[in-house]
Amino acid sequence: MTTLASSYDPKAFEARLYAQWEADGAFKPSGTGTPYTILLPPPNVTGTLHMGHAFQQTLMDALMRYHRMRGFDALWQVGTDHAGIATEMVVSRNLALEGKGETRDSLGREGFIAKVWEWKQQSGDTIERQMRRLGTSADWSRSTFTMDPQPSAAVTEAFVRWYEQGLIYRGQRLVNWDPVLKTAISDLEVENVEEDGFLWSIRYPLADGATYEHVEVDADGQETLREFRDYLVVATTRPETMLGDTAVMIHPEDPRYAGLIGKAVALPLSQRTIPVIGDDYVDRDFGTGVVKVTPAHDFNDYQVGVRHDLPMINLFTPTAALNENAPHKYQGLDRYAARKAVLADLEALGLLVETKPHKLQVPRGDRTGQVIEPYLTDQWFVKMDGLAKRGLELVESGQIRFVPPNWINTYRHWMENIQDWCISRQLWWGHRIPAWFDAAGKYYVGRDEAQVRAEHGLGDEVVLTQDSDVLETWFSSQLWPFSTLGWPQEQAMEQRGFDRYLPSDVLVTGFDIIFFWVARMVMATDSFTGKIPFRDVYMTGLIRDAQGQKMSKSKGNVLDPLDIIDGIALEDLVAKRTSGLMQPRLAEKIEKATRKEFPDGIAAHGADALRFTIAALATHGRDIKFDLGRAEGYKNFCNKLWNATRFVLMNTEGAQFAGAPQPVTDAEKWILAGLARVSGEAAEHFASYRFDLLAQCLYEFAWNQFCDWFVELAKPALSGAADAAAADSTRHTLLYVLEQLLRLLHPLAPFVTEELWQQVAPRVGVTGRSISLQAYPTAQALDATGYAGAEADVEWLKAIISALRRVRSELQVSPGKSVRLLLQAGDAQDRARVARFDSQLRFLLRLEAIDWLDGGDAPASAAAVVGELRLLVPLEGLVDLDAERARLDKEIARVAGEREKSEAKLAKFSDKVPAAVVEQERVRLADWTAQLTALREQRAKL
Repeated sequence: MTTLASSYDPKAFEARLYAQWEADGAFKPSGTGTPYTILLPPPNVTGTLHMGHAFQQTLMDALMRYHRMRGFDALWQVGTDHAGIATEMVVSRNLALEGKGETRDSLGREGFIAKVWEWKQQSGDTIERQMRRLGTSADWSRSTFTMDPQPSAAVTEAFVRWYEQGLIYRGQRLVNWDPVLKTAISDLEVENVEEDGFLWSIRYPLADGATYEHVEVDADGQETLREFRDYLVVATTRPETMLGDTAVMIHPEDPRYAGLIGKAVALPLSQRTIPVIGDDYVDRDFGTGVVKVTPAHDFNDYQVGVRHDLPMINLFTPTAALNENAPHKYQGLDRYAARKAVLADLEALGLLVETKPHKLQVPRGDRTGQVIEPYLTDQWFVKMDGLAKRGLELVESGQIRFVPPNWINTYRHWMENIQDWCISRQLWWGHRIPAWFDAAGKYYVGRDEAQVRAEHGLGDEVVLTQDSDVLETWFSSQLWPFSTLGWPQEQAMEQRGFDRYLPSDVLVTGFDIIFFWVARMVMATDSFTGKIPFRDVYMTGLIRDAQGQKMSKSKGNVLDPLDIIDGIALEDLVAKRTSGLMQPRLAEKIEKATRKEFPDGIAAHGADALRFTIAALATHGRDIKFDLGRAEGYKNFCNKLWNATRFVLMNTEGAQFAGAPQPVTDAEKWILAGLARVSGEAAEHFASYRFDLLAQCLYEFAWNQFCDWFVELAKPALSGAADAAAADSTRHTLLYVLEQLLRLLHPLAPFVTEELWQQVAPRVGVTGRSISLQAYPTAQALDATGYAGAEADVEWLKAIISALRRVRSELQVSPGKSVRLLLQAGDAQDRARVARFDSQLRFLLRLEAIDWLDGGDAPASAAAVVGELRLLVPLEGLVDLDAERARLDKEIARVAGEREKSEAKLAKFSDKVPAAVVEQERVRLADWTAQLTALREQRAKL
């Protein structure tokens, strides 16, 4: 007796099955076979998984399960990232919410780090629980955290080696500085936002009362004005930074300022004079063509300052207040308060020429939302030119492949324009820089303080203090491909399979971190191990909502993957989407939109429906619109598969088979041929990372070919309408194809396929504790040669059944009522097929008789056409003749339209269209013409 539940309910088995897989060690590498490795981009321990995580992890899991079933030694290396800045922010925010008065600074470094470790334990466990709920088939015993002892040792070793090779240096450079976090941040963490601002024009008097002949030149190059001036006019969007100017700059070929290069101007509001320099960087057509140069507060000006050896004056404190380098009256003022004071003083002196509105790009930190300052400070850097050249070679040579391939252009552009990398951060949470300073400020780099003292002969009397900075998170993340495999400790490398599992086979990641992580892993892995980190890089798109909008808290359109899997009540969804929003109006707007979109909350779909939706959406594009309606459709697909399995199990009670069936009926041969075909297509789509096409072909075969047609075509044999051999063979084929189909679907829908497989497998002699460890079907193993004739016959049978059912439906003939079928025209093959499928046609179509009309007029009938064969259902006693006339008129119009389309297509074909395509269209035209002729003749009879 089958023990399969009467209805599909994923909550009844998903958690149970995952626990079973883990207990059985189903996800551990086998140690045999060809290695297949995937690295999980480690999620940050700052909260919970989002749809982007679910998207990428579903695709990775599908690849892992597929290769595991193909006999590969499959390792999915998972773990989490400490995420320095983001985690410090989350923990600081939590401290404020607790209301105990504790802050980062009041706790001190050690106390605060202890709080962060508490948060990490909580968040990291949450993330892993969520990944399990999604079905992630990872070896959790190897899960790694970037600040575990092993990867931490790798970080120290990498830093010291690069320092010893001269690739890491300490220097004063301009960096992105967040004045709230009081740390340097990467370009990735800066968002440039267009905002309304102003452009102020300011007079800079020439020094020593000098004047110059000012010439205005029009668009045609004609001189239009001459006058003598004793000042230059400079336009700026940041007047407060003028206090740090060290030059003004003009284009060396600008005739308006001929002879001024080498002169000096008096810097307003200060006691300094600064030079006038010439540089091609100046855009002569912008503003007055005179530019202020503030090397310590603008990235472009910094480069100018390096070229011209200009002084670099840092005006700001770490919190963006003016420091001791500013004139005394402005010291201590916040940057924007200083701006107001500077503008007021300039106007009082008659030096403010003009103020006008101006659109500008404002750099804001993605964590704090504050305006980021270009800030001159001592930091640690990595020299990137040589590393980048080698990193580009590895990709250009084809050793590393991008999918889709166009991403190599993005990668190449960045590698060819790379800058030295600032790797230090002024944080407490992270890998502390392995450098120690003495009292004089001299620094020493080493693996630990003992090594530093020993190598440099420093006795105990020399006080050393370790650098308080930590390394940027990307520094440790770039080591992920090999730090997780025990590098640099030989024993750990051997235990974790360094030589076996590096390089990994594919990195599945988003295009938005191609520079910050992908490229750095390529460079670092090659530099430290002499290997590539991975062979393929599959770039996924970004998950957006159904309208194409980016999912964000402020938009209120975020979908939690676990809410889709397990469902969530409306009130809980509203509370989740509005929690933490400081603006009441925004919270009200989001609540209203949520109630409108999800009046009943979100229903539980189960993990398989979500996973199948993700696979179906995974095109090779940048953006993916996630529509919850698709998930509902794939939940119905799982339900369809469940019900089909129940049908098979109920009709094979007590059956016991082994091996592949020896098909008796044409329907069996047809489905076996389809199984072989879809298995070959699945392999192709896995190889090309076309998960969308994979989902499409499996869905089509499972729903249409197996669940609909084969189950239907099997009913006559199962009912005894055929002989006993056909009935027995059909039962075998039903079970065999279903068991193979469940294997095909397993990488995309692991839970429902496992639950069903446990019931189906024993009946076809398949043993094993899990479907996940069974062989994945291949076209070669499912030899279907010799079934072409049966396939053609069954496709004909399907066409006949579909046509007659359409007629019955349009006539509104009840399913239980028997009808008479008359046949006209057709050829010898049609007659042979009618005789061959006589019992199936009678059973499936409720036919009381099948007769050929070889001459004479047919009675008034409803008609359908399959090829040249006419199918007639006598109308007497069945329908209203007026309704049938209307039906035929509608069908004639449809077929006539199709024929016109075919004629138009043939008329447009040029000589360049392949002959096979032209011939195919001609066949279609002939078919539409034959159908139209038959339908018109039938209509004439009515």
